[in-house]
Amino acid sequence: MNTRQANRMMKIVMLALLAGIIVVEIAPTVWMLSTSLKPEGEIVSSRIQWIPTTFTLENYKMMFQRYTVASWFFNSIFAALASTVIVLLIDAMAAYAFARMKFFGRDMFFFLAVSMLLVPLQVTVVPLFLMFQKVGQLDSFLALVLPTCGNVFGIFLLRQFFMTIPRELEEAAFMDGCGHFRIFFKIVLPISKPALTTLAIFTFMSSWNSFLWPLIATDKMRTLPVGIAMSISGLGGTTASIQYGIAMAGSLVSVLPALIVFLSLQRFFVRGITMSGIKG
Repeated sequence: MNTRQANRMMKIVMLALLAGIIVVEIAPTVWMLSTSLKPEGEIVSSRIQWIPTTFTLENYKMMFQRYTVASWFFNSIFAALASTVIVLLIDAMAAYAFARMKFFGRDMFFFLAVSMLLVPLQVTVVPLFLMFQKVGQLDSFLALVLPTCGNVFGIFLLRQFFMTIPRELEEAAFMDGCGHFRIFFKIVLPISKPALTTLAIFTFMSSWNSFLWPLIATDKMRTLPVGIAMSISGLGGTTASIQYGIAMAGSLVSVLPALIVFLSLQRFFVRGITMSGIKG
């Protein structure tokens, strides 16, 4: 076997491996969609059917009639969008300071900030709950949004990107009389769209899929993942009480917004991940 044949064989093997990975990854979503379109009798059948024998939208209709899905959806989308906007602003300003400004203890403060990535979420749940309980803001949008606004990963990601921006741009702006704030908003942010989009995707999806904190901090203001798990999927109840068709319909509705956001911004996501790792 010559080199050309070996390369062709390797390419075929790699494509087959990637195809297998794709099938494994999308199979649960396809099964969820298929189950949501089946009547309950067909779902609980011992016979495995990827394509429903009888297509029905009754599960979606019953889901919206029985549960406050629209309210859960609004709570989730508002919290995710608010968190994303606040994180982008705060993290971008902090990252710019760490990457471009010189002040006493800059490296030490950056190290302390990054070290917070080692602190698991579960450690902060009880202090956060007691704090919001003391100020009377449990079961509110503030409780959903504020704990997600301190995104240390975003500071690290944007700092790495900002350090790749040529300093000549800033020096020319300083010579024209611009200050740090004007440079930040007029020069740095416009050319940082790939990194900002990457952070926006991470933040939106993290907030949208958040479960533990909304479960603890909310009662009436449930988010979509919590509402589906607690009400539709019968969390805490018996297996017999679960209506799988409605549960799958709710799960699909909760997946779609994050999927749409990622697919619409994926080209910026790839560029942001690549460019933010050019320099350490």
